[in-house]
This record gives sequence, structure tokens and C-alpha cells, in this order.
Amino acid sequence: MTTGKPLLELKNLSIAFNGNEVIHAISYHVNPNEILGIVGESGSGKSVSSLAVLGLLPKKSTSITGSIHYKGEDLTQLTPKAFQSIRGPKIAMIFQEPMSSLNPSMRCGKQVEEILFQHTTLSKKAVKQKVINLFEQVKLPQPERVYKSYPHEISGGQKQRVMIAMAIACEPDILIADEPTTALDVTVQKDIIELLKELQAKTKMSIIFITHDLALISEIAHRVIVMYKGDIVEQGLVSDIFNFPKHNYTKALINSRPALDVRLKTLPTIQDFLNNTYKNSVITTEDRKKRHVLLYSQPPLLEVINLEKEYISKSGFLGKTKTFKAVNNVSFKIYEGETLGLVGESGCGKSTLGNAILQLDKATAGTILYKGDDITQLSKKALRGLRKDIQIIFQDPYASLNPRLTVGQAILEPMTVHKLYDNYEARKAKVIEILNRVGLSESYFNRYPHEFSGGQRQRIGIARTIALQPKLIVCDESVSALDISVQAQVLNLLNELKENFGFTYIFISHDLAVVKYMSDQLVVMNKGEIVETNDADIVYNNPHQNYTKKLIEAIPKGL
Repeated sequence: MTTGKPLLELKNLSIAFNGNEVIHAISYHVNPNEILGIVGESGSGKSVSSLAVLGLLPKKSTSITGSIHYKGEDLTQLTPKAFQSIRGPKIAMIFQEPMSSLNPSMRCGKQVEEILFQHTTLSKKAVKQKVINLFEQVKLPQPERVYKSYPHEISGGQKQRVMIAMAIACEPDILIADEPTTALDVTVQKDIIELLKELQAKTKMSIIFITHDLALISEIAHRVIVMYKGDIVEQGLVSDIFNFPKHNYTKALINSRPALDVRLKTLPTIQDFLNNTYKNSVITTEDRKKRHVLLYSQPPLLEVINLEKEYISKSGFLGKTKTFKAVNNVSFKIYEGETLGLVGESGCGKSTLGNAILQLDKATAGTILYKGDDITQLSKKALRGLRKDIQIIFQDPYASLNPRLTVGQAILEPMTVHKLYDNYEARKAKVIEILNRVGLSESYFNRYPHEFSGGQRQRIGIARTIALQPKLIVCDESVSALDISVQAQVLNLLNELKENFGFTYIFISHDLAVVKYMSDQLVVMNKGEIVETNDADIVYNNPHQNYTKKLIEAIPKGL
């Protein structure tokens, strides 16, 4: 890292949308050959301020005061045409979601070629070679194949590498990486972090790395800025911020993620730290052992025996049949009141397994016993009755809620279908009671999903799930899209509900830190098979399989 004259400098930058100020006179700088981390939750202003640097905010509704100087030139004064020579060649950006950022109808190579044709005078042949070289540089396997592939034909991690290749194609001075690893597996996330560090060391470009995860910032950045509600509340060297945080919000960001060395009864939230109300309470190994003796002395609630799920596809001119085993010979038991953690990378088969248990996607072979009965053989009528007992909390609460139904209607609907309670008034009273139980008020009953934050929507999804008083709940990546502190709130809520209602959870995630915190037993899946299973603490502290060790090593640890 070099210091001296800043490459980029924001001075007293304020941004308002339709008169509503969201960024309040912030100032920061980026030095040449430096990685600057910007951390904060959704709505903190970290992405908005970076979009302002690139001139990507809507002109009509946006008001900007203050200055953004790049090499002495104020970017806020540039015309849209003048910005074309800055955006891409000088300052480039990698966006959070590569699938929505890449054009699905264009081959990956052609998409990277576009920026080179626009900003260089290279020949067609030279441009293609440059793209192949870029794909090699970002360590894409089989660069020639990826060049000809459409985005849907490559993995999430590979799509993000294509985005990185596109961003560095014109060798920019500054690369803005906006949550570039949020949607990725922890192992792929580690690979992308290592790649960005390697590219930065080689090219000496500066990087602004934006995330909501302070532990992740510690893996890559030199300095860090902490943003909260449009203000910078703290900034300094990563080591200083991590070891000696001054602001309560920073302390909360550090502590809200589940610790790996101790098991807390409740995770601290932002409000706990801001209000100084958090009391640290640890679950001892002895407490855990006593609980497990009681838990495993009863018969299993659900037993999965030699389960398989095979998909068949036809491809080619002659329609040749191909088979793919997404789940292969999987067996395990889950007991009433237990949380069974199911962890593995994308494509390992964990969600397919969850769908088979829910009978949303029938297994090809094997047995699923629920309270001793094989649910794979149930009639449609019997299956409908089972739906009340086995429920799911989805990953994306917005996609799983009908935007045309109010919150009250969304929770009432399954109650009506399963004929719970005597009449509408009784059901409405129960819905209000459930809303209160998940930390939402009665006033939310007549509001629509788009009026809520991501954390609130997930609470609504949980309320809808528990409305049927199920015995078993499948949580399918149900906190992976949430900010760290909101994630802590939802995990605390799930544990509280489990305690109060006696729920049993199958907790599916690619985040081993979260799964370890939530789980009694841990099942590790890879390529459709269970590779390791044991008590969650034993698996973490003494993993037997290299694949499990790889997942653990990839968890951002902080300093």
C-alpha cells in the first residue's frame, strides 16, 4: 500500500433522493495501490456513495452536494459523455449479483469484448486473445469453453470471475467491488478474495471493497470505513478497528456473527450494543450434553433411509438420455426438538434433499419415515394433511410472499386451507398473536410485503410457517440473504420459537459458522452424498474429511 496524494477523494458528500437525504456530508479518500473496505448494513449508504463515484445515480431524482475528486478532477461536474472516458477505463465496478449483471442472451466472451471494442483500438483477433488472456488471469477453468458459454452454463463463482475479467479489461486505476461474494459459497468466496488480492498486488490498482461482513473485510482490506444510516461512524486501519473498535455499531458488527470458539444462548444485535443492553450468556459443554441425553433417548421424529434422487435429461440430436444423481444413498435420523444442520456447497444436494423430505420433489428411491410412517407412499389426501406438520422457511422472503396479498392475508391463507380455528375472527386474532411473537406489531396486518425490510419480510415468512403449528420446519438458506445483525435477530427468533413451541429444524446453509451455532447434529454433504456427520461441535473442532476441513478453513475469522 502506498500513501501520499489520494487517487480518489470524497469531501462533504451529501446525496438526497426526491429531497430525502440518505448520505450526510461524508468524507473519505482512496490512496494509490490500496484496498479500502467499506462496511455497513443495507441502507447504510455504502453502495449509493460508490454509485455516485461512477455517476450512475438517476439524474432527475438525485441531488448531490460536496465533491468527488479523481486525480484532481471533480466527477460531480462531468457531463454524461465525459464520464464515458472514466467509467470502465479508469474506474470500474463489479456488482453483487453476476447473474443479473450479465446478459443472459450473450456469450460470456462477447460481453467482455464489448468493453474492449468501446475503449481500445485493438483488432478483432487481438480483442479475442485479450479476453482469453483475461479469463486465464482470473483463473477460469477452460477459458476457451467459458468464452463460448452463456452465463447459465457456468457456475456462480465462474460468473463472478467473468465479471472481474470485464472490470479489469481496461486496466482501471480503481476497482469498486460491491458485495462481490455475498451470494457465493464460503469456499468460492475465499477463492474470489484471494483472486482480488492477487490481481491488486500484480496491477497495483486500488480497490474499494464493499460488504456488510466486517470479518470478510479483515481478509482483504488495508483500511476500513464503517457506515451507519448515511454517516461514517468510524474509520482507520483494519487492525485498529478490529482490535479497538470505538463505536457501538462497529462492536455490534464484529460480535453479531456467531462465534466459533463459544456457543452463546443469544447472539448480540445492533440494538443490544447501541442500547448497552446485551448480556453475554454461554451454553456450556455440560449443558449441551445433558440436553442431548434427553433429546436422543426418544424415538426419531423423522428417519431418512438410503434416499436417492436422480434426474434424467435428454440432449443432442438423437435425444440421448443422461442421468444425474443429485442425492445418493443418504441416511440420517432427526429427533423431536433437535436442530439438524445440513451444510455443503451449492450443488451438493442439500436443497434437493430438503425438497424430497417435504415431498415437493419425489425421491427416486429410498424411504422417509415420519413418526414411523413412510411418507413417500402417501396418497394425495394424506399428503395434504402432512403439509401442516412439515413446513419450510424459504431463502428469499420477498419471492416467497405474494406481493398482492397483505401480510395478514398471507398468514391467514394456510390457516383457512387447513381449516384451523372456527372462523375468520379467531384466525385473525391468532395471526396478530403470531405477529407479536415474531417481533411485529398488529399494525402490519394490512400492509404489503414491499413495505418491509428484508429482515422484517423474513419474520413474516416465519410467521406464516409457524401459523400451522408444524412439528418439523425445513429452513432452506433462510438467513443467507440477510445483513449480519438482522441474521442474528432471525437466528435468535428461531431458537426462541423452538424453545417455546418445541419445533424441530432441518437447517440448510452453505455457511458453516451459522450452521454450527444453530445445530445439535451436523450433516456435511458433497456431490449428493453425506461425507461426515456428528455433533456440531465435534465436527467443527475435529473434522475427519478434507472437504469438511476446507469448508471450515474458508470461514472468515476476523483478526
